[in-house]
Amino acid sequence: MKKVILMFCLAFGFTQLSNAQVDFGLKAGVNYNNAGEDSFKESSADIVDGGAEAKTGYHVGLWFRGDIPVLGGLYLRPEIVYTQVKTEFELLSDSDDYSFKKLDVPVLVGKKFLGFANVFIGPSFQYILDDEISYKEFTSDELDKFSVGLQMGVGVEFGNIGVDVRWERGLTNNEANFVTDNFTVDNRTNQIIFGLSLKL
Repeated sequence: MKKVILMFCLAFGFTQLSNAQVDFGLKAGVNYNNAGEDSFKESSADIVDGGAEAKTGYHVGLWFRGDIPVLGGLYLRPEIVYTQVKTEFELLSDSDDYSFKKLDVPVLVGKKFLGFANVFIGPSFQYILDDEISYKEFTSDELDKFSVGLQMGVGVEFGNIGVDVRWERGLTNNEANFVTDNFTVDNRTNQIIFGLSLKL
């Protein structure tokens, strides 16, 4: 059912874009994940305090953008992004890294203003490609690899170069279960994402 919803959203998005002038390009950037927390404020404080250093990941991908014909002034921006996410977990008195790689498909609705700025929001459909943990010999059980999150943010564009900052929060109850000692790590993202875009 989740995959059907995803395909419907993508089909709707590209149908809308097919009726408009489409821009496209490349994007890349860094992301700071603070899994387990629930707000943009908490993630921002973690970056300021220096705690996000061990939780830094990256992303690379493609983006497309076109005006939505039925909603004047708004645009649709679907993306296909490969993301590596890092976080930390705690077990007794120890802590260590937990990372996973995923394919993200944000479908964002945005609006331009002031001629160079924009705001946007939309769902992000995510599929985990691989996950790994670096604590002793822990291995992860099979987990639900498909999840849905929410992205929102602001950006500026100067010519073919764009810069944006986003907050992403995972909405699906999705966690990795580890065999030894029966403990879990919640891998729902709570990220601040800094991105650089190039229009081709």
